[in-house]
Amino acid sequence: MNALLSVSDKSGLVEFARGLDGLGVTIYATGGTERVLREANIPVRALQELTGFPEMLDGRVKTLHPNVHAGILARRDEPRHLQELAERELKLIDLVVVNLYPFVETVSSGADRAQTIESIDIGGVTLLRAAAKNHDHVLPVVRPSDYPAVLSALKDPGGVPASLRRHLAAVAFGHTAAYDAAIGEHLRGTNAATTFPQDFTLGGHKVRDLRYGENPHQSAALYRTAAGGGIAGARQWQGLELSYNNLLDTQAAWSLVGDFPDIAVAIIKHANPCGVALGKDAAQAFDRALNCDRRSAFGGIVAFNRPVDGAAAQALVGSFFEVVVAPTFDGAALQAMTARPKLRVLQPGPGPAQPDLDARPITGGFLVQTADQTGGTLGESRVVTAKVPDEATFKDLQFAWTVVKHVRSNAIVIAHEGAAVGTGAGQMSRVEAVELAVHRAGPRAAGSVLASDGFFPYPDGVEVAARAGVRAIVQPGGSVKDSEAIAAADNAGMAMVFTGERHFKH
Repeated sequence: MNALLSVSDKSGLVEFARGLDGLGVTIYATGGTERVLREANIPVRALQELTGFPEMLDGRVKTLHPNVHAGILARRDEPRHLQELAERELKLIDLVVVNLYPFVETVSSGADRAQTIESIDIGGVTLLRAAAKNHDHVLPVVRPSDYPAVLSALKDPGGVPASLRRHLAAVAFGHTAAYDAAIGEHLRGTNAATTFPQDFTLGGHKVRDLRYGENPHQSAALYRTAAGGGIAGARQWQGLELSYNNLLDTQAAWSLVGDFPDIAVAIIKHANPCGVALGKDAAQAFDRALNCDRRSAFGGIVAFNRPVDGAAAQALVGSFFEVVVAPTFDGAALQAMTARPKLRVLQPGPGPAQPDLDARPITGGFLVQTADQTGGTLGESRVVTAKVPDEATFKDLQFAWTVVKHVRSNAIVIAHEGAAVGTGAGQMSRVEAVELAVHRAGPRAAGSVLASDGFFPYPDGVEVAARAGVRAIVQPGGSVKDSEAIAAADNAGMAMVFTGERHFKH
């Protein structure tokens, strides 16, 4: 039996190769892999003994040779294939052990374009695909974690089971597909014209299995894309293992606070904000966000868009939360949060707070859209009522408009002095979303402002807000009954602003 080894990840290599040697396997290897094995005193032959040709072009061409690929692709149950190899004095290759140049890691390190291009593996991908195609006769091995199973199967007198062969082939093709997807994702990111290419592949590397999905009967895992960073690449300072729901809600919270240039804190439950507020510092912003809806905040996810200090952390540990996420935590903050040892403390990796693309599966395919990264500014808006908002009101309208974009539709946010005091989320009727937000705001609705993610199809929502004492409304406009909504606002002495931009969230 002949094996070809060419790995960038050397973990477990020496032990695996020693096991192969003990089984009488002849090992051929490429440069770096060969050196490691020789240093470990494991018998190994240079790849050149198979090809009869030296490496060229600074190592770009090593394994791309018919002597190699004929030995991998030959069918052992086809006499003509075996006869042709014999006539050409070529060897069969029965085991291909390859993992690829670390492209994702190179990109994540901030390497320049030349380094990134050089980290694209060509020969390794070709070897794996050839071995995986011929997996009835050749074992393609990608993961060091599969080394023990392969050694065990090779020792079995019954031979390598078909199930293991199929598993290894599936892993190999999955690995090369994800590898190419990462390269495509990286190159698309440098060219705005290819946001939606003709062929779109979602690729990722599994970070870990999760305990379960949204519910205990569902399975789940976390994957990291080539871009890395963000929530998927977050550092966890302390706390329990992150769940699927934790990660979803943490992303929702992180996206929300990332939309504010000012100091902001958001508290999320079931992907919806139950508290959002600005403050002069992190501690004050947290206290104001918590006071938006203390009851709903219990067990929520807290996000800061500024570093968390000891004062903010002391305020935080006074209540129960699942996760806290922030750009950084100082030593006093980390010490304070040990009072809640189960609290998950996350520091996201580098990168934007919100993904550039939003992908959703449907039966038979998936949908992809650009992320809703606009909003928060009312620079292009127009006042449509007789009453014009003053500076303080306009500032609150801008705050509410930023928050409502992050609430499930139909969405209404009532805000006062930089705090979301009432939220109506996920309602099938817009007027019922207004009623829910008014109910949650209670007496705080008086003198507040209201943001709606979509237009008012009837004036009833405006009328409910007026009766609650709301002084101004911001909405996209665009309904055939806009004039009735404007008239209802004018009759109540309210200001109304049209943005011309909708923010549905499903």
